[in-house]
Amino acid sequence: MKKVSIEIDNHVATVRLSRPDKLNALDIEMFDEIIAAGQVVQNDKTVRVVVLHGQGRAFCAGLDLQNLMAAGQEFLRPLSDRTHGMANRWQQAVWTWRECDVPVIAAVHGVAFGGGLQIMSGADIRIIHPDTRLSIMELKWGIIPDMGGTQLWRHNVRDDVLREMIYTHKEFDGSQAVAYGFATRTHDEPLEEAIRLAKDIASKSPSAIVQAKNMLNQCHYLGEEDGLLLESILQDKIIRKENQMEAVMSQMQKRQAEYQGYRK
Repeated sequence: MKKVSIEIDNHVATVRLSRPDKLNALDIEMFDEIIAAGQVVQNDKTVRVVVLHGQGRAFCAGLDLQNLMAAGQEFLRPLSDRTHGMANRWQQAVWTWRECDVPVIAAVHGVAFGGGLQIMSGADIRIIHPDTRLSIMELKWGIIPDMGGTQLWRHNVRDDVLREMIYTHKEFDGSQAVAYGFATRTHDEPLEEAIRLAKDIASKSPSAIVQAKNMLNQCHYLGEEDGLLLESILQDKIIRKENQMEAVMSQMQKRQAEYQGYRK
């Protein structure tokens, strides 16, 4: 049985972690299926937005340590081996959502522990139930967070708060996650709200949305001069092109826009 499912409807891909009996805890098959799902939505040119959520009572309870330890050598190879571009296998389950051309919205409920918290952090926007339980759990098991979360949290979470959360692996809730910077906002129905937002984003020019994400991904790591140049380079790719003109005409004519393939 598949542990990650994908449904695509009206340009929105819903990616569901589907191991509800284990609170969507991550075993080796699930890591591979998450990575594969990221590739599917990246390659499907009809997809304009992704919604990522967990089936059942939780988003993701983190690593299934019993399963991973039983995997032996497959799990014990050096983590410094790069298996997916600049990432290893475990990091890619998070980084695939940051690399995805289109926006990714995580709908989070129940628990998001350890690797689950890092996977939700790979999304562009994170809508969370206020009662969700979260923890950077790794130090409880004598390890450090190593699935890419640090490269995402350092842009969103105050440094001293992040250090406390990592050093103590203390649990916090969805409302605190928003205050700390781990989540975007709370909602009592996070999946419903994520789909509503995804439909709204999907109605915009897909060319502009893709380049906006491209710009935001890159500008974190650029100085001011390079950042200003990047804005201009990416704008040149879309301004006065078919989708940009359609955005203008549809507004002027007060009608629904009809956009072409999102990379145009």
